[in-house]
Amino acid sequence: MFRFIKETFHRLIKELPTLPPRYLYPFFQLRNRLTGLIGPRGVGKTTLLLQYIKHELIDQKESFYFSADLVYFQQTNLLEFVSDLHQKEGYKIIFIDEIHKYRGWDQELKNIYDSFPSLKIVFSGSSMLDLITGSYDLSRRAKLYRLQGLSFREYINFSRKMELPSYSFEEILKGISLPQIPQIYTIFHEYLHQGYYPFIFEDPHSYHEKVSRIIEKTIFEDIANYYNLKTTNLHYFKKILTYLASIPPGELSIHNLSQNLKIDDKTAGHYLSILLAVGLVRELPPYQGGSSGLRKPSKFLLNNTTLMHTLQQYLGEPIIKGTERELFFVESLQNADIPLFCADPADYQTRNAIFEIGGKNKTSKQIQKAKKPAYLVKDDILQPLKNEIPLFHFGFLY
Repeated sequence: MFRFIKETFHRLIKELPTLPPRYLYPFFQLRNRLTGLIGPRGVGKTTLLLQYIKHELIDQKESFYFSADLVYFQQTNLLEFVSDLHQKEGYKIIFIDEIHKYRGWDQELKNIYDSFPSLKIVFSGSSMLDLITGSYDLSRRAKLYRLQGLSFREYINFSRKMELPSYSFEEILKGISLPQIPQIYTIFHEYLHQGYYPFIFEDPHSYHEKVSRIIEKTIFEDIANYYNLKTTNLHYFKKILTYLASIPPGELSIHNLSQNLKIDDKTAGHYLSILLAVGLVRELPPYQGGSSGLRKPSKFLLNNTTLMHTLQQYLGEPIIKGTERELFFVESLQNADIPLFCADPADYQTRNAIFEIGGKNKTSKQIQKAKKPAYLVKDDILQPLKNEIPLFHFGFLY
């Protein structure tokens, strides 16, 4: 079996598609003995690891890659397998992909870390690993990197063979002048429909089918296995996602959700928190602190616009344009690690600025009395004006 796993590793390296590196690639380092790469299904974690092995490791003979989701590891102890790789085969860097598929992965990872001080371990896994890295004190031992889906900038670079740079949040607020991009709106609407997951470039025709499988596998494998939920309860998660795809941001109430699903409020809130943990849903907390912050509800949205368009097949009505706009804005800022909050009467705010999202005819009525710098973020304009920023510009944050 070792020979098969080794041959698979070499084949994956040899047949690795020639794709530009992702935004995280230049920052990914193996300085720690334990390094983790986490993120939702389908965002390209495996490709990043294989690219790193192929292009950054001088002596590839010292590294070994395998995926923990192989059936082989249902009967084989991970610690013993890694021990053989290190002590008998001489490998010094072990890459373990999909580690969350291995039962008891956190205890096993701690044992590997403690047993082999001269070994570097790199692992990848689901967003859920974020919740449990505190187990066995792994949070102190591991350096974690989080990989998100493609930004709009990356999508342009990948699909149009361009090399557009990213811009800081401050540069975008000041009003950047982007290089000439032919048919920018056509590309933007492509991205909103099918640009978030990198496998769009493998087979565009089966793209939304693959996104549907991501949703199914996340619910019926990741959630089912980690949370030990009965199969009869798992259909609620699909219903919550479809519901979020059909309503404006901010209209989700835990109480209304529980009534529609015919479950209690506590269970509805728990299911929503699970969807947050696995990277299918986003949360926008209110800006206010203290007791006023407790009284104001968070906004909940789907994780990205591609999910929204994939789930449209289950809806009787077209997607709400305002929801799509807001979701793109939110995913762009949150993926760039910019703290974002829901605001009142405007849509959103950071700690230093306020934003109202809309089309080209959106007025500044809701931000006129703002005490902080306030901006209209408009979907149908090409160039920034005073306090007006094209929506797609926020797709250049990473």
